[in-house]
Amino acid sequence: MIGWWVLLLATTQATGKSSLFIVKYPTVEERLLKLAEDELAEYSTRQRKFEKMRPKVVALLSANERTTLKQELRQQLSQGGMIAQVVERQRQTVALPFWGIAGLGLLAFFLGSRPALVLAAVAVAGAFTLQRWGWKLQARRLLLDCIEDLEQRQAQSR
Repeated sequence: MIGWWVLLLATTQATGKSSLFIVKYPTVEERLLKLAEDELAEYSTRQRKFEKMRPKVVALLSANERTTLKQELRQQLSQGGMIAQVVERQRQTVALPFWGIAGLGLLAFFLGSRPALVLAAVAVAGAFTLQRWGWKLQARRLLLDCIEDLEQRQAQSR
């Protein structure tokens, strides 16, 4: 999960001053997870998502790397227990009470209760965190399912 870090030295022509930039190149796993997150954002069937992801997975990973990544993804998805499974399947439903608390906190703030604004901010942060966690879990599940589908197709073609 550690990407490549590269130092870039750039000099501007106008001033002649040099600047140092640190650029992080994502690993293959990070690139594939980002690809899976992008596919989640599109409205299409799972099979269509697999069809779009399959060529990229084949191009970026060898068979051994796919097996290793599949094991890592299974291990990561099994770590959270029952709560992670619920958040993965129903991330918006799990975050909904936090959005409600945030709304009530804003309403109470407008009616004159200053501490309610802090409550609203904490509830919004909690809702965003839960939804982001669920989104990343769904992306991992999509990538895992895509790899398993790819292996199943390769086994059938032999």
